[in-house]
Amino acid sequence: MGKKFFYVAAFVASMAFTAVSCSDDKGDGGNGGNGGNGGDADYAANLDYNSSNAASWGNYMYNVATLLKQDATDLYNDWNVSYDGGNSYAVTFKNHNNSTYPSASSCIQEIIEGCSTISDEVGGAKLGDPYNLYQQGKTTEALYAVESWYSWHSRDDYTNNIWSIRNCYYGSLDGTVNSNSISAIMSTLDPTLDTEVKDAIQAAANAIQAIEQPLRNNINSSETVAAMEACTDLTEKLEALNTKTQQLFASGSYDTQLDAIINQYVDGVVLPTYKSLMEKNEALLTSVTNFKNSPSNENFAAACNAWLVAREPWEKSEGFLFGPVDAKGLDPNMDSWPLDQVAIVQILESRNYDDLNWVDSDTDEAIEASQAVRGFHTLEFLLFKDGQPRTIN
Repeated sequence: MGKKFFYVAAFVASMAFTAVSCSDDKGDGGNGGNGGNGGDADYAANLDYNSSNAASWGNYMYNVATLLKQDATDLYNDWNVSYDGGNSYAVTFKNHNNSTYPSASSCIQEIIEGCSTISDEVGGAKLGDPYNLYQQGKTTEALYAVESWYSWHSRDDYTNNIWSIRNCYYGSLDGTVNSNSISAIMSTLDPTLDTEVKDAIQAAANAIQAIEQPLRNNINSSETVAAMEACTDLTEKLEALNTKTQQLFASGSYDTQLDAIINQYVDGVVLPTYKSLMEKNEALLTSVTNFKNSPSNENFAAACNAWLVAREPWEKSEGFLFGPVDAKGLDPNMDSWPLDQVAIVQILESRNYDDLNWVDSDTDEAIEASQAVRGFHTLEFLLFKDGQPRTIN
């Protein structure tokens, strides 16, 4: 989704302010932001938690974690309770008697296209953009284009994106094929295509995991190329699946089976994933609050672990980035990348946490500026350095 990568032209321009090598294991850094000078960027890149910024650091973490909890709660409630004052989005999707979803077939199309979109993003943007920048000789920009590199969690994030596709296709969260799933019906109607999609899902996950850790230091590797190719193959298989299902299901003759598939998709995949996201972000806020109230290396490490746990259901939800998460801007609220690291440091110094918030009347630029200093990755920057929990200095 374009929101995370808002993107290469502006991003590359901002990186003119920094000079960190891709080959440097210890190269601290981050997005130079939308302005500033080299000194600002270098200062932001190398800033550590210390006695002079400790109070602001803890408060910033707390404000970001609070917003993450609120966004996750809103997202679950939109699907489970009520969306825009009406039925829950789950009911709207299941009923498919509206302009957005006029048929069961339209819901199946939405499910498959969501999967295809994230597969394409993993291969073409999350892996492809850093690789292409590196190939152009822009090694610094390539480094900073790798998502989740403060925590060295990129590889697992991308793999969880692939598992989100598996979950949608299998109608389950545990890797088994539910009897009411797209895979189950396709295993009868087109078993060859079903097998191809399953194999492509597993191959993409395996290829991503085969990249040596940390991914940020292995952008230009044969394993990265293989993972990109595996994601391309998966995208092609999903596009073929989308075409085939539209042909098969357009007449409505399979609507009874499709209704069961849609219900299982919502009740067995979407709702429990969003519920987990809400609960784990509540736990993340608790852990961050503990650190704010009692800073220590142990509490830094505990908050880092809570971040990793809360991150997993988010990445496993990226196969269904439609509905409220898209319409209400919750996706970029929670997961914008790259960050404006210079602006993050400015907030640390000014303690103006209102900069994290935006309203519908704001310009697109103002909204993006707010989203670039909040969410999972801002908290990641405040928690991790070189793949490890930060420490008290």
